Amino acid sequence: MNAIDRTPADLLRSALATDPTRPLVTFYDDATGERVELSVATFANWVAKTANLLQGDLSAEPGDRLALLLPAHWQSAVWLLACSSVGALVDVGGDPAKADLVVSGPDTLEEARSCPGERVALALRPMGGRFAQTPAGFSDYAVEVPSQGDRFAPYAPVDPDEPALVVGGLELSGTELVDRARADAESLGLKSGSRLLSGLGYDSWAGLSAGLFGPLAVGGSVVLCRHVDQLPPDGLTQRIESERITNTAV
Repeated sequence: MNAIDRTPADLLRSALATDPTRPLVTFYDDATGERVELSVATFANWVAKTANLLQGDLSAEPGDRLALLLPAHWQSAVWLLACSSVGALVDVGGDPAKADLVVSGPDTLEEARSCPGERVALALRPMGGRFAQTPAGFSDYAVEVPSQGDRFAPYAPVDPDEPALVVGGLELSGTELVDRARADAESLGLKSGSRLLSGLGYDSWAGLSAGLFGPLAVGGSVVLCRHVDQLPPDGLTQRIESERITNTAV
């Protein structure tokens, strides 16, 4: 990764320039049997489309607070990088009533309705499927995002020293987030080409770092496992072998 990268969006741009074809995020939902693998290029395309949705249709600006009510999921990872691209502050699990926008999964819709601003809902169905019926008061992400542009350019520069992430009472600027992710990656022994399996949630910095930011910061990749506790006794060992895992955080 480039030493001058100062935001998560910078890290993704460097990864795209270095090797766009390598896997970046592989997602398993062991409650449904879903497996999705996204290369750097595919992940970056989802991020660009989501950032265009944020900036264009949802009118998000640098400094706006977005309450992210999503579990550890590949689409959650996309939203985290899209917010970094726009300059919006991501408040993971934050109070929607105090946010400018909210992004919610299917299990938190009632809570998300307290947001006074724009509301986006994700069905979290396999392959990014849409709701059978769009929840009242929300835009369906799976309906809105496909038509968005494949390239993104922010209307205003993103200041890497402004707050970028709030999780579990911890607030980090873009620069602090990148520095902390690099330090975490080093402590985990991650390097370019490392493949980390994470069964941690996204409701803590440890989960976000292992499940996205740490591998991204050093040119590695993540195998993100939701409901990993539902694997059979030897399931995790088999996955570690089949996915060529070099490091784990479970």
